[in-house]
Amino acid sequence: MTRKVAVFTGTRAEFGLLHFLLEDLAASPGLELQLLVSGAHLSPEFGETVREIEKDGWEIDAKVEMLVSSNSAVGVVKSMGLGLIGFADALERMKPDILIILGDRFEALAIAQTALIMKIPIAHVHGGEISEGAFDDAIRHAITKMASLHFVAAERYRQRVIQMGEQPSTVFNVGAIGLDHFMRATRMPMDALCASLDFALRQPYLLVTYHPVTQMDEAPEATFAALLSALDRFPDHQVLITYPNADNGGRELIRMVQAYAAAQPERVCAVASLGFRRYHSALGSAAAMIGNSSSGIIEAPAFGVPTVNVGARQLGRLAAESVLNCAANEDAIAAAIGQVLSEPFRELCRSATNPYGQGNAAAAIVSVLETDPWPFDKHFYDIEEPQ
Repeated sequence: MTRKVAVFTGTRAEFGLLHFLLEDLAASPGLELQLLVSGAHLSPEFGETVREIEKDGWEIDAKVEMLVSSNSAVGVVKSMGLGLIGFADALERMKPDILIILGDRFEALAIAQTALIMKIPIAHVHGGEISEGAFDDAIRHAITKMASLHFVAAERYRQRVIQMGEQPSTVFNVGAIGLDHFMRATRMPMDALCASLDFALRQPYLLVTYHPVTQMDEAPEATFAALLSALDRFPDHQVLITYPNADNGGRELIRMVQAYAAAQPERVCAVASLGFRRYHSALGSAAAMIGNSSSGIIEAPAFGVPTVNVGARQLGRLAAESVLNCAANEDAIAAAIGQVLSEPFRELCRSATNPYGQGNAAAAIVSVLETDPWPFDKHFYDIEEPQ
């Protein structure tokens, strides 16, 4: 009997990570892929990236509008409420046998709650990690406790999920799913990338993504202003900068991105969404990745690209030697950029070991879904206390 596997996506970054998993699910004779699209994908403010999904030829089984036009925590909570209503209707129509959720965002929490109450098993990807500077950290652990299957990115994260009471037999270390792009994707030539951006991008350039810090005492606007000022200390480097995500505080950062690009049209290219192929093509040729995106920690090391990880958002994540953490002020950011651009640091990056696997996560996940017994019964796993 064919099993219906629904995959949820609410952001551009998450969809890019899921690309090869979607391909492998669609190719599996024993699994029927369903795709549920929501969140920023449907928002013109964040690039309306649902059009990219459709352009790539994916059949979308359900679209759920949920984002309200707000820049506050109250707006995020209201968006989650709208999501709960829409997800309930969508999942009732789709009737999946299992729902795949990647990561830790508020959109993911809303659909996880819905699936839990509707008794739809959840397979959670990238559980067990820590990012102390965002409420995503608590959301990730909450989804872990609602999920029946767990696909984690490193052995330390597997042990952490087990520590949270999940049965060891349900927790699989498959590596980071984003690294499948490094092994399987064809990167765009620079001239094609420039044409798609309508911008004369040349090397060296810096790839920049900064998201709001939602949990710790780090003012996003002040930090982002400091980051932009630090970038201006490197006038010989162009800047390719992507919009932040839809967290509270993100909309003001978008306005800052737009103003920064408008003031330096020959040096700065601002893009709402690069999409997964352009993003990895740009990342692979960048002099450095700057900001606080998880991709700087998980994916950039696979390309041998150094990362300046700014501030508190990603505190607690495993990281390769090619990732340099710095404080959220202009001098510290500028010093870190100077360090990662130095030849000794770039040489270190070329040999750094990435702790997030080998780039075969999608195939490993599909193999488990094809062979693991269903349905799932959750029982709390107690780790025995030492005698």
